[in-house]
Amino acid sequence: MDTKNFKVNSENSLVEWIGRKVTGAHNGTIEVKEGNFNFENNILSSGKFVINTRSVKILDIDDSETNAQFASHLASDDFFNSEQFPDAVFEIKHTEPGENNFYHVTGDLTIKGITHSLETTLQIVKTDNVAILDGKIVIDRTKFNIKFRSSNLFSNLGDTLIYNNFDLNVHLAADAQ
Repeated sequence: MDTKNFKVNSENSLVEWIGRKVTGAHNGTIEVKEGNFNFENNILSSGKFVINTRSVKILDIDDSETNAQFASHLASDDFFNSEQFPDAVFEIKHTEPGENNFYHVTGDLTIKGITHSLETTLQIVKTDNVAILDGKIVIDRTKFNIKFRSSNLFSNLGDTLIYNNFDLNVHLAADAQ
């Protein structure tokens, strides 16, 4: 069996996030701390990546004071509690290869020390030296104790409601080891 390991290059990797509310959306980036992927006979078999919740940036708010206030709120216990839980982790547990370098993936996502299994589709293009992973992970934030202005938990929020699902658009570049 031919096994090949790839290590995520943090400088060439990035996660973009999008959170939606009744009156619009916010978006930004999160730094990738580390990660790795393993291939057996050229098929993805496992992997893991870690993002730094302390690195959340907001791209759609230009006013520096408002941006800093929002970033501070996202780092608070209302959202990611970044002081206590600086890392969020996605670990691939099962893969099913499809066509055109797509994989149906089941993995464990851990945010704020809470782990839930989820399914997603990832595209991985691999050469002998580099693997590029792209995918969208849709997360129900309430499963990870991120309840601020959720319709599941509060009523009469009107236009202050924040939708429960948010998206992580993942782009990871990994080098062969």
